[in-house]
Amino acid sequence: MAYQNITGSLSPADIQEIKAAFATIQAKMPFLVTLSVEERRKLFKMGDKSLAFVNTSLTAAQSNRDILPASFDVDEFVRDYQLAITLTELLIGLRQLTEQVDDTLMAVGSEAMGSSLTVYDYVKTAAKKTPGLKSLAEQLGDRFKAIKSKSVKTNSGS
Repeated sequence: MAYQNITGSLSPADIQEIKAAFATIQAKMPFLVTLSVEERRKLFKMGDKSLAFVNTSLTAAQSNRDILPASFDVDEFVRDYQLAITLTELLIGLRQLTEQVDDTLMAVGSEAMGSSLTVYDYVKTAAKKTPGLKSLAEQLGDRFKAIKSKSVKTNSGS
């Protein structure tokens, strides 16, 4: 569906249900971990290209248990592989949802900024003749002071 002006809202009850759904997801996956940058760097990565290798290795391990040391847990290998496949499937859905939320946030944020700029323009114009609006216009204008000073510094440095 092509992007159009967004009209939507979430009730407090909806927000609570969504947060509860997040909590349910986390509760259903108590094995989730958080890795440090260093830990991530050190781990083997199983991407799409490695999937066939892992699958073939698993088949080899299941078919040839006698060549593996007794300490090698084939059943744990099966569980790891199956969980990796399942998490990959779930991650695809989560990424799609995240992308939609991110795109919607960007679009609705842009709409809100556009409306804010319109209000600012009207306040600036009205502040010239309407008592009490000058401080509001200045307060709204504070948003752009840092941008102007940065561009002046950048341009004067050239």
